[in-house]
Amino acid sequence: MISADDLRFFLEVARTGKLVAAARGLGVDHTTVGRRISHLERATASRLFVRSTGGWTLTEAGQRLAIHAEAVESSLLAAAEELGSEPGRLSGTVRIATPDGFGAFVLSPGLGGLRRKHPDLAIEIVTATRLNLLATKEFDVGISLAEPTIRGVSATALAAYPLGLYAAPQYLETNATIAAVDDLQDHSVIGYVDSLLDIPDLRFLDTALPGVRPAIQTNNITGQWMATVAGLGVAVLPLFIGESDRRLVRILADTVHLRRKYWLAVPRELQRLARTKAVQNALFDLAASHPYLEPIR
Repeated sequence: MISADDLRFFLEVARTGKLVAAARGLGVDHTTVGRRISHLERATASRLFVRSTGGWTLTEAGQRLAIHAEAVESSLLAAAEELGSEPGRLSGTVRIATPDGFGAFVLSPGLGGLRRKHPDLAIEIVTATRLNLLATKEFDVGISLAEPTIRGVSATALAAYPLGLYAAPQYLETNATIAAVDDLQDHSVIGYVDSLLDIPDLRFLDTALPGVRPAIQTNNITGQWMATVAGLGVAVLPLFIGESDRRLVRILADTVHLRRKYWLAVPRELQRLARTKAVQNALFDLAASHPYLEPIR
């Protein structure tokens, strides 16, 4: 007989890939987790994980079981949410994992409508600019710069966003005129730290300024924005940052045109939750109303 509680242990190991990490998340010791997995394997008469020093990975049987385990988890979560909240009122916490630019410049200032509609709903925003931001599935709703291909996560295109070249007036006044892209070879360019950049769509400079090596590199868009405002050089910035800051001037607007896309990701077991749906709807509304985002639905 398969135990729903054993399935909870199974899913935690499947998501973390590590026995110790799963034990930490469950608040038990690793021997308990191992014992629960062994019990489940006996109950299913199947080997569910391949154990190795690098971690635990699902076997084919484990992948099939994971689909049903997530369905059970989804039903239990939905039941707990429905019975634990007042009719018509949403409560609990929704964690949103997002790239730092979207989180700081779009999401955080755009939460007003959601907060007014659901004042009892707590929102956690976790930001990073790495492809593995969503890999551990430690989120309820995720925003990604590339289409997620993580098992058990459903993805939908959220919005496209245009980018342009920006500089501070004081930088432009004290440096050579920029009349064409080739002129930037002699200018200080600001970009991402190439060795830390694991998202191909963020390689803006390779597209807009081929052959130009950044003089200043940071691992997030906020650092690039602040360096540009300080007059340290020229940067590729989303229009939702550059056009909203009067301290910056867009340059080569007729020449440099870039467009990238945000994706909305939700673990399948959380899709039925009313609070998760509310956040998704709020994000689509935000994309539709924002002056520098292009909704995709």
